[in-house]
Amino acid sequence: MTLRELNRGQSARIDQVDARQPGVVRLMVLGLIEGAEVQYESSAIGGDPMEISVYGTAISVRKQQADFFRISPLTSNV
Repeated sequence: MTLRELNRGQSARIDQVDARQPGVVRLMVLGLIEGAEVQYESSAIGGDPMEISVYGTAISVRKQQADFFRISPLTSNV
């Protein structure tokens, strides 16, 4: 599953990052790295870009770039 497939309000852990694209490296510098827990907060009209929360900071991610992040959804313990 990729970051693009995450549903609004859902959380996940980043398992793998394909850093061949320069834009992806920039997102890694901002905290989207392997092992980070992220949450899909919202998106612009049309769904692109997505607003992802990581380490308490909101980051805008284009869906094209989101495809380079492999994730595992987190389940809530409610």
